[in-house]
Amino acid sequence: MNQMTKLSTAVDPITLQVIRGSLETIAEEMGHVLYRMSFSSIIRESQDLGAGLFDVDFNTLCESESTPMHIGSIPGYLRGIAETLEDGEWYEGDVVVHNHPYHGASHTPDLAIVVPVFFQGRLVGFAGNTAHHVDIGAATPGLIIDVPDVYAEGMLFAGTKLYRKGEPNNAMWNYIRRNSRAAGQLVADIEAQIASARLGARRFAELLEKYGEETVFAAANQLMDYAERMTRQRISEIPDGDYTAEGWLDDDGRNRDQRLKVKVTVRVRGDEVEVDLTGSADQTPTAYNVPFEGSTKVAAYAGFRKLLLDAATSETRVPSNEGSFRPIRVTAPLGSIFNPRPPASAEARFTQCNRMIDLIIRALAPVMPEQVIAGSSASISFAAYSGVRPSGDYWVFLEVNEGAYGGRPRSDGPDSIDNLMANTRNNPLEDLAMHIPMICDRYELRDDAPPGAGEFRGGIGVVKAQRVLTPAFITHESERHSEAPWGIFGGQDGAVGRCTITNPNRPGETREMHSKFSGLAVGPDDVMTYYSPNGGGYGDPLNRPPAKVLEDVLDGYCSVARAREVHGVVVDPEAETVDLAATETLRLAMRKHD
Repeated sequence: MNQMTKLSTAVDPITLQVIRGSLETIAEEMGHVLYRMSFSSIIRESQDLGAGLFDVDFNTLCESESTPMHIGSIPGYLRGIAETLEDGEWYEGDVVVHNHPYHGASHTPDLAIVVPVFFQGRLVGFAGNTAHHVDIGAATPGLIIDVPDVYAEGMLFAGTKLYRKGEPNNAMWNYIRRNSRAAGQLVADIEAQIASARLGARRFAELLEKYGEETVFAAANQLMDYAERMTRQRISEIPDGDYTAEGWLDDDGRNRDQRLKVKVTVRVRGDEVEVDLTGSADQTPTAYNVPFEGSTKVAAYAGFRKLLLDAATSETRVPSNEGSFRPIRVTAPLGSIFNPRPPASAEARFTQCNRMIDLIIRALAPVMPEQVIAGSSASISFAAYSGVRPSGDYWVFLEVNEGAYGGRPRSDGPDSIDNLMANTRNNPLEDLAMHIPMICDRYELRDDAPPGAGEFRGGIGVVKAQRVLTPAFITHESERHSEAPWGIFGGQDGAVGRCTITNPNRPGETREMHSKFSGLAVGPDDVMTYYSPNGGGYGDPLNRPPAKVLEDVLDGYCSVARAREVHGVVVDPEAETVDLAATETLRLAMRKHD
């Protein structure tokens, strides 16, 4: 352990905040460089990435405000690199790539690039980032689901040096170029990651030079201790107890008649909490498993940061660093879906993580009614579209479609937005049409099913229809086609998701798809239409203000009949008014009937 990481010298408050701001700015700058330099839309537009600085004990000192699934994951990569590092030692000028799911990675498409930080000739920390890549040579283009083992996930890197002492490993670079369907994008994006990590290392060294190693690391330790103290304080406000919730995933992408149980027990003891996933499904024979170190644990960290340290509702902003992870312990039996045994594949892991967070919230709802929300879509729609150009080269496009939040204690659930552990941006449709043979036929709020009714309604999901213009392949990872987002405190459940394949040349012919499928061959003008789940409602629908119900009717979110039957509100859509007297009478009768 580096002595500087153990210093407890108190740093004055002004210097502490200056160093805090410097660390956070470095992480943000690393993230900006990464997405601005990248070529693939999943990084450049969606910003599916994370970046930060770490000490020699792999503690997170700061991380970019990027996608929550990346926050907290890089320490797992660093521990995995320590186990597998090529030639076992770090040198100035080294650049390491790592993505092995059984050595700490979140999943294989999330390549980490790590650069050592040397100061006055000594290793003092690391600058690193992760980003999701378009194609790393897996069994199917872009994404995989129905594969037999981890070796079908594509290129596996464990502590692999792309640069050693500043000199490129040309054999490894050539290997990467020759094993991806989108080699140009992959190499360019890795180079963007390297530029980002090198910038972070340089900025970190500049900070140490300016304030001194002792002061910077003492400040970093104080900031981690502060984040830990604030997290423990929030946990201690939750009554001690065991809180349990469970739900069901649709299937594993192969065995369609076998739903998969997710059971979450949250144990609160004083100022510590354990998330126990005992009782969840056994690991699957497909890629529908979750790497424990890089994803299962990270999901729990993200869930409690949302519940306890939300920036919008907290009086003070708590920095995103290792301290906030320390009071949280995660347990998942080896051989379960959340802690698979190698060599099980574990690439398609996101929807399970999101459902875990959804169930943590549900479990704690009875004792945290003012902090929780109703059920969100808690899924993800991750689609890989691909095909072969006349030149023989592949085109590959990755797309993340939005979901919806559940209703909240004081407001409706946000519509058509990533939720819980996801925070990616959508891709401009114009950019899509310029680069690949696809056209978006429809992109709007879902209108085929209502959101969960409540005093505060659930969010409305998205519907997106993508039409391919040439023969192509589609792999789609999503969830919640069989279990709707849950309503809470009298609120109604939301709506399940859907996915269809149609073709305008064959009207009336609709193919209902499972929530996940792999390598589906489609033809010209075939259209995949995805309907994300609608969020659940919060509170009694009869308590929703009549004016809000009228707005919902006029906006097309609620029918006149539903306004009457569910909310007890009598609406005149022609006059755009509510009959208040009739509404009061109707609501009184409905409450008596209940």
